[in-house]
Amino acid sequence: MDKNKNTYKLLCIVCPEGCEIEATEIDGEFAFEKGICKRGQDYARQEIINPCRFLTTTVRIKGGVQTMLPVRTSEAISKDKLAEAMQQIASIETTAPIKLGEVICSNVANTGIPLVASKTVAAI
Repeated sequence: MDKNKNTYKLLCIVCPEGCEIEATEIDGEFAFEKGICKRGQDYARQEIINPCRFLTTTVRIKGGVQTMLPVRTSEAISKDKLAEAMQQIASIETTAPIKLGEVICSNVANTGIPLVASKTVAAI
């Protein structure tokens, strides 16, 4: 008898195929139905164990040709950190000029992942 058996159904987003994945977890080990590629299996494992997302949003910018600066995390962060990250980001205000890729915050929600500018904004 299996002590801890869970079945998950996911839609893979790794490539344009969009495969439906059925993963069975038994005591921490994963089994997949036939035909699922290694990348799809890795995606499913990650999504089940610790789903992560890139966070894209905006911060206020002073002295620029626009008032808001688009930003994003440089890596995906755990979904359970998204609300904390958004709270922190809401208090950030930067000053123009800002260059694409410039670090706006070096440690979003204590993840060690930087928040970077997604656009160059010139000063007025």
